Amino acid sequence: MSWLDRPASETQIAHRSRLWLYAIAAAVLAFLVLPTIIVVPMSFSASQYLEFPPRQWSLRWYANYVNSASWMQATLTSLKAGALTALVATPLGTMAAYGLFVSRLRWAGAVLPILLTPIIVPVILVGIGVFYAYVRLKLVNTLTGVVLAHSMLAIPLVLMVVTSALKSFDMNQEMVARSLGASRPKAFFLVTMPQIRFSLVTAAVLSFLTSFDEVVVAMFVSGGDNSTLTRNMFNALRDQIDPTIAAISTVMIAISSLLVALAQLFGKSRRRT
Repeated sequence: MSWLDRPASETQIAHRSRLWLYAIAAAVLAFLVLPTIIVVPMSFSASQYLEFPPRQWSLRWYANYVNSASWMQATLTSLKAGALTALVATPLGTMAAYGLFVSRLRWAGAVLPILLTPIIVPVILVGIGVFYAYVRLKLVNTLTGVVLAHSMLAIPLVLMVVTSALKSFDMNQEMVARSLGASRPKAFFLVTMPQIRFSLVTAAVLSFLTSFDEVVVAMFVSGGDNSTLTRNMFNALRDQIDPTIAAISTVMIAISSLLVALAQLFGKSRRRT
């Protein structure tokens, strides 16, 4: 029996009956991934300009990126901002999700849409509002300002991920721990958090990537020694285009893919245990 006639799931539907679904999935995947993949070979071009496919191969643009003090400073800023954003947004988003989930107040359900506002409102409006607030607080062009602004964008993602995990968690287990004398915080850390840790890791990764890839708000609040990598890339594309941008984009793709892969591996190891 060929693999086409084998069952694709517990419903005993054969792969042959799902060929149309596989074709649609492949088309959607190509539509989403191909534009990104094209950037990778362009980054290895020896040409002075972006070209695909490259006529000659070279690592000159990676060397140009690594040897540039401004690019390295921006990369370091983005990595620090991403890490700090994850450290700020993940606990705050988790506490908000947990508080709303266990709350018995009538208006608790109305708070969730308010907390999701930063990802509902156009980012350009968020950037303008944050900029005017930062001018008064003197947080423009500071790492603290970048982290706070990016955390505001990341918290709604953490909120949605953790809320989804809590909905599939049996809260009776936590109630049993509390009935045995554990306080609510202790019951959460010893009973609830270990069982939703994969969602917490996923939320932390999403928070980091939200900060690492964000450009619109960064255009308003970052600059100088605290200019982010994406902001410098946008300015470089506006002034002049060279394959260094493709090299940096490839590095960012590699970092993002590595983090997502590590999160998935963590999830698989959790399911095995």
